Amino acid sequence: MRLATWNVNSIRARVERTVEFAVREHIDVLAMQEIKCKVEQFPFAAFEEAGFHVEAHGFSQWNGVAIASRSPIESVRTSFPGMHGFAKDHDGPDAPQEARALGATIDGVEVWSLYVPNGRSLGDPHYFYKLEWLAALSGYTAATLAADPDLALALVGDFNIAPTDVDNGDPTVVQGFATHISPPEREAFAALQSAGLADVVRPLIPTGFTYWDYKQLRFPRNEGMRIDFILGSHALANAVTGAAIHRDERKGEAPSDHVPVVVDLDFATDEEEDDDNRPMWW
Repeated sequence: MRLATWNVNSIRARVERTVEFAVREHIDVLAMQEIKCKVEQFPFAAFEEAGFHVEAHGFSQWNGVAIASRSPIESVRTSFPGMHGFAKDHDGPDAPQEARALGATIDGVEVWSLYVPNGRSLGDPHYFYKLEWLAALSGYTAATLAADPDLALALVGDFNIAPTDVDNGDPTVVQGFATHISPPEREAFAALQSAGLADVVRPLIPTGFTYWDYKQLRFPRNEGMRIDFILGSHALANAVTGAAIHRDERKGEAPSDHVPVVVDLDFATDEEEDDDNRPMWW
């Protein structure tokens, strides 16, 4: 299975580019974020004509997630247990949920396309919403893997966190003054790893960014951030045979400000692993 994640920053504006990438790179499962449309507005036909099944979850021109797959998409969910909601000037646990999570099972792999809240600014209600959202995600991950330690689980998408200083090359994002790099956010990312997940791309690609702001010539100066991830359980991590960050997708006409992140998975049986030279994850 070739699994990819891409914050497309409006699927209707970039549908041709997105489908062309998926076909050219032989993607089997593509998780998308920031589709920025309602489900009925999603360009299903373009993906279906290319041989993909598609599930989408979106309410308006903001947020939104989707999954396109060569294989059938099963057990679709639009939230995980405890997932927090958010609305301006709305306090309490009953805030409406946003379209930020889409989970499904594909060929035995549980895949979640996730668009983690941005946080906006330190101290903003959205920042605390982000931390609560991530805490619930960690809780779901820990409980799921405790119940099924051998589950191939992939949490993929735009996490809006640069977990280490190496992941931040944007000079405007400064510790103590900006979201994405604050200690609580980095601790929330680490909690996902403690819950049983590994960043399955970093061992193969230790440097490189996945996002560059449109402003201030950030891309030509390579002043980007690594905030798009594929996090995998033990069973998924041990199946990884390769990875790629497609930096060139930030080039060309009207690109997204994010680029695709891709991993190759080979779920070989024990008998097929006699000559296994895959990376060691645990």
